[in-house]
Amino acid sequence: MKRRLVAAIACRNQGSRLYGKPLQNLDVAQSVRIIDNIIACLRTLPCIDEIVLGISEGVDNEVFKEVASSMGLRYVVGDQIDVLSRLVACGRLAGATDIFRVTSESPFLYFEEVEDLWRLHQDESFDATFMDEVIDGCGFEIIRQEALERSHANGDRRHRSELCTLYIREHPAEFNVHKAQPPEVLVRKDLRLTVDNPEDLAVCRIAYSVFRDLAPRIPVAQIVAFLDANPRLIEWIAPYTEIGYSTMYR
Repeated sequence: MKRRLVAAIACRNQGSRLYGKPLQNLDVAQSVRIIDNIIACLRTLPCIDEIVLGISEGVDNEVFKEVASSMGLRYVVGDQIDVLSRLVACGRLAGATDIFRVTSESPFLYFEEVEDLWRLHQDESFDATFMDEVIDGCGFEIIRQEALERSHANGDRRHRSELCTLYIREHPAEFNVHKAQPPEVLVRKDLRLTVDNPEDLAVCRIAYSVFRDLAPRIPVAQIVAFLDANPRLIEWIAPYTEIGYSTMYR
């Protein structure tokens, strides 16, 4: 049977630090939002058979139905807390054998290895392939639909949450898992390219403005080189990086 890889994007607008993160503009003048660049980049990947939005319940999130309609995407609506159930529902709607997971507030995907890892994922019969060690916000997960279904059925409340692959990660004996390694230049705990705070958004907007001509396939390595040449931008996001958190709470 031919495998079918479906990109499932969980969407919600609530956020205490920054409201409506997926709908924030990367390019204000051209009205290019974070979610626009994510979807456009995914559409350049031949291995992605369909993109489905997993929209949280609630009036604040009705706008994502309009996003889906304007982009010709299908969507599901589900529990606000149980993000895993929304991913499972996305897969069921699209007849997925596997789910490609990215987050809706991270505009710059490390796309270069996606095709090769999808082939490896199939050839080696992996239940899950994780691109974790890359810069925060640029990674992705490829998970068998069956593994997600099993995670939801066997997990407890904390697994039925935004920690969608926590059950798989906590039960390695039950799953065939591959942890892919990015190039060393992209293993940077002092950087992040995901939008949770106003400072994150400012940095991502500047990065997008510099590399707009390459969008939506903006190489993360080029963004890293730009940030290293502009250390003040790194200072803006420093408190929110993995190193920043560890320093604050040491």
